Amino acid sequence: MFAVAPGFAAWGLMTGVAMVKSGMSVIEAILMTVLVYAGSAQLAAIPLLVAGAPAWVILATAFCVNLRFVVFSAHLRAYLMHLPRWQRLLTGFLTTDLSYVLFVRRFPAPSDEPDQRLAQQAYLAGNCGLCWVNWVGSSLVGVALANLIPTAWGLGFAGILALLGISFSLVTTRLRIIAAVVAGAAAVATFALPLKLNILVAIAAAVAVCLVLERAGMRAAASSPGAEPGAGPGNTP
Repeated sequence: MFAVAPGFAAWGLMTGVAMVKSGMSVIEAILMTVLVYAGSAQLAAIPLLVAGAPAWVILATAFCVNLRFVVFSAHLRAYLMHLPRWQRLLTGFLTTDLSYVLFVRRFPAPSDEPDQRLAQQAYLAGNCGLCWVNWVGSSLVGVALANLIPTAWGLGFAGILALLGISFSLVTTRLRIIAAVVAGAAAVATFALPLKLNILVAIAAAVAVCLVLERAGMRAAASSPGAEPGAGPGNTP
């Protein structure tokens, strides 16, 4: 997490600046930083707050932007179901895109071994803790220095670059390359959709295409001569 912390901090800094410059009070900006803790949702909600949009529109927009965490939680379920509910809820609140990506890259599959489970829990907790301190701290600095830092600097783009760098490092198989291409193309093609729904379209398109390809690969492996029972794409080079 230290490697991507500077980009994440720049993103948090500009989010803090944007909240104050949008007309929010310092108290409101601080509460949004600590309680919402979701950069994309905060940046999506800010222009709606400025425009005086109804509360349900703001909440629906933030909900749609954050729906990707449903995918993250579904994947993390096998890693965390042995933990008490309060720990799972706290982990869900603290997990971000970066901490999730770094975690699944370090631990591609869950384990039933107690020592391995403890190692996974410690790694996720460390990344989530550092990420929270980094984001909240940089956002609060942005709130405090809002009148001194112009939004024209565009420092928030550094956070996007950090996410891209991590994402590219994960594209290590043909199926992941296809998923990235399909998601990117779908997001751009549906960019005009309201409430950031192009993000949901991109996720759905990538998942659907990869599921079809994966099942086709499993059927081909099962029907190939000499295929052993239980063999599949995950068991072949």
